[in-house]
Amino acid sequence: MRKLVYYVAVSIDGYIAGPGGEFDFYPLGDEKQAAAYTEWTIARHPETVPTFMRAAHGLADAPNRRFDTVLMGLGSYRPGLQAGFTSPYAHLRQYVVSSTLAPDTDPDVTVVAGDPLALVRGLKQEEGRDIWLCGGGLLAGALLPEIDELIIKSYPVVAGSGIPVFNGEFSPTLFEVIDRTSFDNDVTITRFARR
Repeated sequence: MRKLVYYVAVSIDGYIAGPGGEFDFYPLGDEKQAAAYTEWTIARHPETVPTFMRAAHGLADAPNRRFDTVLMGLGSYRPGLQAGFTSPYAHLRQYVVSSTLAPDTDPDVTVVAGDPLALVRGLKQEEGRDIWLCGGGLLAGALLPEIDELIIKSYPVVAGSGIPVFNGEFSPTLFEVIDRTSFDNDVTITRFARR
């Protein structure tokens, strides 16, 4: 069965974005450190590179390795939309959970105004690769019962406030560490599986 995997960047204090949705505060280190980190992450998850950036990274025709579907909240979808990219991950099936986004925003993007749990449960029953939960915190909070794995890119920065990695009801849920990799820029990527 397909897995729902929350693959996301997080500050030390548990925020995925600032109060206004900003995400440019994550430190990448010097040029050499940033290149090594970027190369490692792209090699493992090439499908998480937005379509408009794939050619620059030598991924124009690269096959999807882990995911064939991406699920976003409006906050995660909005930056690309504001930059003119209505289909940011055209190489994946794209779903945006939003009660306010127009359903005809892009023919390659399915806007879901209803229950995200029902959507994910249906997607998990289909054949295919795993489902990437791109964000945001409210959507992750709602989907916590269906999240099978977390891939947390932890950055050495305190945001102070913003959008939490999970924003939902109090519901302690155990995960176990599967793998952890540290980089010279002090970023740590940890894979967790649901216990």
